[in-house]
Amino acid sequence: MQIGIDVGATKIEYILLHDDGEESIRSRIDCPQNYDSIIKVISDIVIKLDKNTNKKLPVGVCHPGIHSIQTGLVKNSPNCKWINNKPFQKDLRESLSREVICENDANCFTLSEAVDGAGKGYQVVFGVIIGTGVGGGISINQKVIRGRNSISGEWGHIVLPGRTEEEKKYVKKCYCGKNGCLETYISGPGFSSAYNLRFNKNYNSHQILEGFLNKEENSIFALNQYIDHLARGLSVVCNILDPDVIVLGGGMSNIDFIYENINDILKKYVFTDTLETKVVKNVYGDSSGVRGAAWLS
Repeated sequence: MQIGIDVGATKIEYILLHDDGEESIRSRIDCPQNYDSIIKVISDIVIKLDKNTNKKLPVGVCHPGIHSIQTGLVKNSPNCKWINNKPFQKDLRESLSREVICENDANCFTLSEAVDGAGKGYQVVFGVIIGTGVGGGISINQKVIRGRNSISGEWGHIVLPGRTEEEKKYVKKCYCGKNGCLETYISGPGFSSAYNLRFNKNYNSHQILEGFLNKEENSIFALNQYIDHLARGLSVVCNILDPDVIVLGGGMSNIDFIYENINDILKKYVFTDTLETKVVKNVYGDSSGVRGAAWLS
């Protein structure tokens, strides 16, 4: 058995996962808004689960951002700022007196889907998060690939390939300071922002999708363009990594229209005349992060 913990901006989710993938305990609590309290809450969770099982269990923790190799501090965690610039893994290990493995949330999503989700049985899995932001992770033989700088899979901050002058007009500058990042086109906020700039509206992504279901012309255009942008971004991943399967997660991954079209459109942009890689929907949804955290250990 192993413990998985998912730390987010507003909640902490935890599970007790058996070696066969069965969950015996799952729960969510509010995430404290300060660092010391987060360390204490996680420690209390682990101690409680230890007592329930009469074992000192291995622990994996999923969180936004990454641990810097140079400093050991968390960075690039804008949605959970309380752990930014903190030695999160070191402090958890000291608090619990055991090995604790911390990992980026997109990497944990990818690992979960690679072990027993939509990527099960494949060697090379690329996991995609298309939600409030755009992230990604790589798993090879059910192992997370972090990279030398711990940024493997960060495809959300490459520039949309083949940007037209028109596409440049209807997008805002990325929070990272660069122009044209995929995140500004295919995240949920990016999707709605591009729509609103083009059509002078103030819709959120849910309203745009409702318009699509009602066969509104502008919404149909926007969603077709979204899938084209997604395919163009994924074509870069395919040309470099050539994964066996691409698993989509995050709020935007729940749009069925994506899967009806993405694989055919992707073929137009990849540098091959035969494309075996498939884009598929995740199995575990919001639960993939915490399951992946457990599989870390």
